[in-house]
Amino acid sequence: MTSHPALAPGRTAVITGGASGIGFATASLLLDAGLKVCIADLDDESLDHARNALADDASRRDAVLAVPTDVSRLESVASLRDAVLDRFGEVALLMNNAGTGGGGKSFENFEGWQRVLGVNLLGAVHGLQTFVPGMIEQGTPCAVVNTGSKQGITNPPGDTAYNVSKAAVRSLTENLAAELRNLEGCQVTAHLLVPGFTYTGMIRRFLPEKPDAAWLPEQVAERLLEAMGRGDFYVLCPDNEVTPEVDRKRIAWAAGDLVENRPALSRWHPDWKAAFEAFMADEEA
Repeated sequence: MTSHPALAPGRTAVITGGASGIGFATASLLLDAGLKVCIADLDDESLDHARNALADDASRRDAVLAVPTDVSRLESVASLRDAVLDRFGEVALLMNNAGTGGGGKSFENFEGWQRVLGVNLLGAVHGLQTFVPGMIEQGTPCAVVNTGSKQGITNPPGDTAYNVSKAAVRSLTENLAAELRNLEGCQVTAHLLVPGFTYTGMIRRFLPEKPDAAWLPEQVAERLLEAMGRGDFYVLCPDNEVTPEVDRKRIAWAAGDLVENRPALSRWHPDWKAAFEAFMADEEA
């Protein structure tokens, strides 16, 4: 497997939401590859447990740093940066992975909207504003990964605040990639991670046992590092139920709402149910 040049032994990765799920799985793989890792999370107890699990081998203890961080607060992310630089001296990978859900519908639960946007969107913005200028100035190969969601692309009805936050993360990351590639001499790349159905802590709260359809966080982390090695920007992950082909068709249908002037979210509109099913069944579509 070809590795992204930022992911070399001895380099440093910073992962928010790193105490569990995809963040923790990615941290573990990077440690195995010889990198130093800083995990950041909001819950002190979970963070301590994750740090101990990652540094279970005495040879790894100096390579693991855990920093309590509230990504919704710029000053907290700045403190994270300072702690990483004090300990490791540089940052090769920034993974803005912290996320939350349960925001609510368009006209409900303003507090939920503030929380979801504060973590999912502003958490990523705070990470970029705080870390990326220094990563550019290092003049070394670096990478930024923002964790998005298929809900930010196909926009299923339900948790509107979550969908909005992840749609914004997609737009943010696409613009970041364009900005970085237009900086002369810049060696920082951007990548958008789009997991499929993954059995993380957010899901475990509702489903105590892993559904057969779900991927494990380790599978998503493996797919991410493989895709980064290929230089992919979009890291669109399948799961045990949804294939890449199905994903591509669903995304194409969602874009078609605008192109064809269909009703908003026509995939879930009763008048368009048959048309959507026919589109999905058409092997040439």
